[in-house]
Amino acid sequence: MDFDLILKKGIIVTASEVLPPGLEVGVKSGKIACIGTDLPSSTHTEIIDAEGAYITPGGVDSHVHLAQKNSPTGDGWESGSRSAVAGGTTTIIAFASQERDDTSLYPVLEDYHAKSKDQSYCDYGFHFILTNPTQDILRTELPVLAEREGITSVKLYMTYEAMKLNDRQVLDILFACKSLGMTTMIHAESHDMIALIIEGLEKNKNTDPYFHAVARPRIAEDEASYRAISLAELADAPMLIVHMSSEVAVGHVRDAQTRLLPIHAETCPHYLFLLSEKIKAEPHDHFSGAKHVCSPPLRHDPKDLDGLWQSIANGTFTTFSSDHAPSKYEAVGGKRLGLVDGIPRFSKIPNGLPGVETRMALLFGQTPACKPVDQAKLSLPRFVQLTASNPAKLYGLEGRKGSIAPGYDADFVIWHRGSTGACTISQSRLHHDMDYTPFEGMQLNNWPRYTILRGKVIWDQKAGVLGDMRYGQYLKRGMGQVLHGRTGNLPRGWKEDERRYWL
Repeated sequence: MDFDLILKKGIIVTASEVLPPGLEVGVKSGKIACIGTDLPSSTHTEIIDAEGAYITPGGVDSHVHLAQKNSPTGDGWESGSRSAVAGGTTTIIAFASQERDDTSLYPVLEDYHAKSKDQSYCDYGFHFILTNPTQDILRTELPVLAEREGITSVKLYMTYEAMKLNDRQVLDILFACKSLGMTTMIHAESHDMIALIIEGLEKNKNTDPYFHAVARPRIAEDEASYRAISLAELADAPMLIVHMSSEVAVGHVRDAQTRLLPIHAETCPHYLFLLSEKIKAEPHDHFSGAKHVCSPPLRHDPKDLDGLWQSIANGTFTTFSSDHAPSKYEAVGGKRLGLVDGIPRFSKIPNGLPGVETRMALLFGQTPACKPVDQAKLSLPRFVQLTASNPAKLYGLEGRKGSIAPGYDADFVIWHRGSTGACTISQSRLHHDMDYTPFEGMQLNNWPRYTILRGKVIWDQKAGVLGDMRYGQYLKRGMGQVLHGRTGNLPRGWKEDERRYWL
């Protein structure tokens, strides 16, 4: 076979193992053709020498907000996808967001396609955010959109006045998605708890950015997560709880998984590396904490970080996503919306942080590739699961994305060998369209040397972004897999035939 590309002298990492050194990857027509030794080459074959470094699948970031109406200073598709590939991500799944007065999803989808077409350096797909789940949408539109457009996942909110759904609406969506084989994602925080605390904080004039962390305590996430799991158990439907930050809430997921419920969990870099101290004022800028306002908020105690790292290692978390949802700090319409007549108002600060570019390197730096084995927080195969193979399986891209195996898209990250890729995170070296990074000054042990999408080098750390923003392809996804537990369970205390009386 005449290969288009051969990767040599690398150490291949899959979701199950680290393969022996010396294996080569042959690529033909954008697909992985074979893995072997001494692969034949011709004058037309491009050869990349990995120089003994690890080769992992191209990252799949399944939680990215781009070109959102509620974030006018956030990244668009060009800058967001450019940032993604510079950090080793080759596939992103972003959100086509329904507004309360939208009675159909078709115009929502048409608008989001128009924003993304020929604007992405990487491959991409869409989730729907549902805020007005009418029966016509659930019964008529979702089946068509899943079949024709390959949009097989939806996201729901239990908080935010403009987006929150009540329990009955959540149940209606869970039943609809289960019948279609779709994946349901949910932002779990107790809206009423949060609203009560905000009212009291504002009454007492406690409105600096730091009080955002006070207003959204762990218990609000703990309660809502338990309730969301209970709703999914009643509906016998798979669910993923997004951006989890509380050890107790993650414990609810772990308990559900031990009962074989199909409950999945996601966390993000900021919940593993940052604490609420970041939201406090700096001496030169009393409003600087706004840069770190996100929901759920950064937690107070290092023990929270330790608990999440344990769940990274033990398999409780299914995916590790960026939740890239930034707003500029200095721009009109950005984070400074929280300065009202010069007075900080944390409840007016746009939520969200940038992170799509730094996601992969932050987690890779905690593996044995960068740390002594006894200090590493996760294995290399676990890294691949969290950043590539699991999101691909969960969101209907299995067989195409997330793995290094024949027949899959030739999407790779080639890292630096040893510590030769060590660097410091700095806003000046990132490729997003933001004016800050929450990880400024953090030391990293490695950074992607090459990012390869469908056999084409789109990032070379020496040369920069090499891809074309028209190269990214829209992905029509299939139905996702259940990666934890199974359907067909009965809620505790039920008899075998109870559902048939009311379904």
